[in-house]
Amino acid sequence: MSRPLRVANCSGFYGDLHDAPRLLLEGPDAIDILTGDYLAELTMLILWKAKQKDADAGYATTFLRQMEEVLGTCLDRGITVVANAGGLNPRALADKLRAVAEGMGRQISVAVVEGDDLAAEVPNLMAEGVAFTNLDTGQPFSSTGRRALSANAYLGAFGIAAAIERGAQVVVTGRVTDAALVMGPAIAHHGWGRSDFDQLAGGLVAGHLLECGTQVTGGNYALLHELPDNRFPGFPIAELSKDGSCVLTKQPGTGGLVSVGTVTAQLLYEIGSPLYENPDVVADFSTIHLRSLGPDRVEVSAVRGFAPSGQLKVALNFEGGFRNQMSVVLTGLDLEAKAERVRAMLFELLGGEDRFDDVSVELLAGSTIDAPNNEAATGRLRIVVKGDDIDLVGRKFSRALVALTLASVPGMFADTPPTNATVYGVYWPALIDESVVEHRVVLEGGEVLIIPSAPTTAPRQIAPSETRDERQPEASVTLALLGDLCGARSGDKGGNANVGVWTWDDELYAWMSEALTEDAVADLLALDVDVEVKRYDLPNLRALNFVVIGLLGEGVASTTRLDPQAKGLGEYLRSRMVELPVGLLPKLLTQ
Repeated sequence: MSRPLRVANCSGFYGDLHDAPRLLLEGPDAIDILTGDYLAELTMLILWKAKQKDADAGYATTFLRQMEEVLGTCLDRGITVVANAGGLNPRALADKLRAVAEGMGRQISVAVVEGDDLAAEVPNLMAEGVAFTNLDTGQPFSSTGRRALSANAYLGAFGIAAAIERGAQVVVTGRVTDAALVMGPAIAHHGWGRSDFDQLAGGLVAGHLLECGTQVTGGNYALLHELPDNRFPGFPIAELSKDGSCVLTKQPGTGGLVSVGTVTAQLLYEIGSPLYENPDVVADFSTIHLRSLGPDRVEVSAVRGFAPSGQLKVALNFEGGFRNQMSVVLTGLDLEAKAERVRAMLFELLGGEDRFDDVSVELLAGSTIDAPNNEAATGRLRIVVKGDDIDLVGRKFSRALVALTLASVPGMFADTPPTNATVYGVYWPALIDESVVEHRVVLEGGEVLIIPSAPTTAPRQIAPSETRDERQPEASVTLALLGDLCGARSGDKGGNANVGVWTWDDELYAWMSEALTEDAVADLLALDVDVEVKRYDLPNLRALNFVVIGLLGEGVASTTRLDPQAKGLGEYLRSRMVELPVGLLPKLLTQ
């Protein structure tokens, strides 16, 4: 039996804590693999823009600076580094890493995983019948009339595994699945094969837990009273066993917490159906079992896996037009009436709202009557416009809003300067057959390995849970904050959002399963009537996952919502009042 593989993750996004790799390596517990996740849907567009200015750019520059500090230590200790920081230019990043090693007087073996970048091939593939049908809307990409700026397939883990098996000390990838950064080293270490679906599923779950860095060690955790102090959380470590189980932990003495609650919260982050699809395996999240092994140690086991579908997700980005945003502060009484007047006068000057492709006007204000101070008596009117006319969306819009300064309502003043329009990106998720993509590994010295596709089966499906509001009225109920009954975590899934909620007691979970129907959650979230909510049950975790269809429109880069990634949606849900049987009051969260 091979020993558990200790994998640490030092980055959850492009911009995460710079010192994380060094802090992980300074901890007392040894690690085998250092991973870093730098890519998100919006990040690919950011890297594309960087590459337009410099053909040698297009990778996550922060990763290179981090490696300048710790690469020598990793080489000395035999720690393999795996990161998707290559973005749109992994070969350029690999060359930079070799230069860093050379500057230390060291030699290094760097492997590059590529084949994900399909941007140049999109027109040819469309001509051959690949529609790039949008996963959310069902529309073919041709309906946009736009050119794909970036188009990246989410590759699996076996390319990373092959690179490590051939002696790579650093593996730099383009777009692979987030979990592949963890699965690949585990495949190489434990010798998992293509049909070891339960083990691969366990590796996928471990990768999902690590991918967002400190979110699994107390970051963004809803139950703040459980955290031991206010320090920055330590970055996570997973000890992956040969059977696919793992133990989540962190370096001793670091901030944050690893508990059944923090692990549950991250399991619920940005998921849809409990069947979590991946190029190498489909993991059934409803089979996961969690067990506390002591302070800051949680075992994750019993994950069932199934053959993948043979399709790869592709994330395309294209320019959608221009957008502009400004806000003004309103003060005192009658804020809604003042906001309506400002809106009417603004678009009178601009020739009407219908001249724009999209208009979003939001008044952000609480109660301002008899406020304790001037600042508390204010609201913020946020106005976003989108369209193809750069002049109209740009200076004409911002100058018109400024022109209202002496002409509209009392107590108004701007809190943003006049701005010009900026190009916004549109995210387009699609599926393509895996055979269309050539998954390649370029080894040190130039040898190229072609990674074969996984064995496949017909796609498995779990339908959304059928919930009915047929509860009999309780003889005695009281109002309670939902946040005293459960934790929550929310995030973006393309144009959709998800909100996962979990609780700590079987009776509370039984109540939650009955009370939190799709319609009830739609009401609690104050959603428009045409916004659909789907619910999936995960009883092993005492959890429910709600997917809010279309809430984010065309994705993070395009949406006009104040909270474009739906990060606050879960906490808004927890802030709402619900009817609770009085017999459950002793189960409420006590702080």
